[in-house]
Amino acid sequence: MRMVLASNNAGKLAELQNMFSSLHVQLVRQSELNISEAPEPYKTFVENALTKARHASEQSGLAAVADDAGLCIDAFGGLPGVDTAFYCTQFGYEKSDANNVKAVLEQMASLENRRAAMVSTLVAVRSAFDPEPLIAVGRVVVEIARTPMGENGFGFDPILYLPAFGKTFAQMPEDVKNANSHRGRSSQAMVALMRERWDL
Repeated sequence: MRMVLASNNAGKLAELQNMFSSLHVQLVRQSELNISEAPEPYKTFVENALTKARHASEQSGLAAVADDAGLCIDAFGGLPGVDTAFYCTQFGYEKSDANNVKAVLEQMASLENRRAAMVSTLVAVRSAFDPEPLIAVGRVVVEIARTPMGENGFGFDPILYLPAFGKTFAQMPEDVKNANSHRGRSSQAMVALMRERWDL
């Protein structure tokens, strides 16, 4: 089964393709089908993911899956949340993973409370007008490290420290990260939903 991934993020594509492999689903990035990015005007992950999935499905005529994920920092009242990808821009930095990491570390430099959560909300639709979208949420509690550690992964992985492992996501082998990350958890739940509801 071919599905559109409503994202242009190569890291997300690789992770999700790996996690969906047992379903025999082939994910295609929306950019490969000349689909523009959907607006994300909402303040919750689920609303933005649903908007992206419906947009990609409507433009392609295929089933679609979208992931809206973000970093929710306790000391910031759950922010940056849905604005995670653009976090650094409010401090005058150009949008990039490295600048987002830099901005978070700068803003948290004097804070003792380092608790945060990475949240991934996956939404899948069979068509743009699917009345029963599949919704799966994965959440993992982390501590924000004081300095980046590790070379693997992408995004905030170098500063997402998991006390149970004594490592950041960027220090973990890919299979260990995928089994324990927010996207790993939402993907496992989504695979189960697709099997149950879509009979894949």
